[in-house]
Amino acid sequence: MIKKILFALGAVSFTFFLSACAITDVNHYKDVKPQLDLEKFFLGTTDAWGMFQQRNGAVVKRFHVVIDTKKIGDELVLDERFVYDDGSKQQRIWRLRKNADGRWVGKADDVKGDAQGELAGNAFKWQYALLLPVDGSVYEMAMDDWMYLIDENTMVNRAKMSKFGFEVGEVTLFFRRRG
Repeated sequence: MIKKILFALGAVSFTFFLSACAITDVNHYKDVKPQLDLEKFFLGTTDAWGMFQQRNGAVVKRFHVVIDTKKIGDELVLDERFVYDDGSKQQRIWRLRKNADGRWVGKADDVKGDAQGELAGNAFKWQYALLLPVDGSVYEMAMDDWMYLIDENTMVNRAKMSKFGFEVGEVTLFFRRRG
């Protein structure tokens, strides 16, 4: 019995050790090329394809997004139109603003408070609380997005979704600018 408890404690400690090693500072990517310019990448029309996976890895939802982006004053406005594999549709309109310190702030109707973003090199770290409707209830999910520019027209996004600090699942997106 003691061996099982010690093994479990060791496994938990190892898990915390691994998570402590995770890169959380976007400046780790400051010298990575190509350099991401959010305005340049998103202005115009972009397609994205994605999926949501539960923490066990099961894919439970796939989708396509068309993103039409324009600059209005000092805001970058992204109009996202989702079509899911079950035929359902959703729209989210992001309003992003770059602060004097280079950080980004964003708002959307289904986001609680402000989204916060940092950009360095080819990476963009984006964090926010998503208000997610599920079966008639709305859940506040912590989103930790990491976007990586692959080339001038392609970007990959991985977003961890968590509730009360526990990972619920992950969203993976591939963006492609229309040429």
